[in-house]
Amino acid sequence: QVQLVESGGGSVQDGGSLRLSCVASGDSISREAMAWFRRVPGTEREGYAREGLAVLDRDGSTVYAPSVEGRFIISKDNAKNTLYLQMNNLKPEDTAIYYCAAGFRGTGGRLWSNQYNYWGRGTQVTVSS
Repeated sequence: QVQLVESGGGSVQDGGSLRLSCVASGDSISREAMAWFRRVPGTEREGYAREGLAVLDRDGSTVYAPSVEGRFIISKDNAKNTLYLQMNNLKPEDTAIYYCAAGFRGTGGRLWSNQYNYWGRGTQVTVSS
């Protein structure tokens, strides 16, 4: 199996930037499709799915959610077995817990949370106005 650990979250002002990292172990990320998701704190018990933000597939293709396209960039460093999410022009509505995911099942869309088998524990991002 794959273990994922996110880092890089924190507090930033409206319009600021952060870069999130996700270190993978147990497999090479070059063999895996990987993705970033987020969830607004407190919505777990309400049954909301995590929002898919960005996917980097094993063939190098990417897909972005409309809410972040043009502001966020997904990338990876195979030598470090690390996935990144560069977040620019952050807004208060971006405040959430951010997760990386791996193990795409291939039975649905790449931005669907139920399509991934492995998840990190998340890192908090807070954007203040």
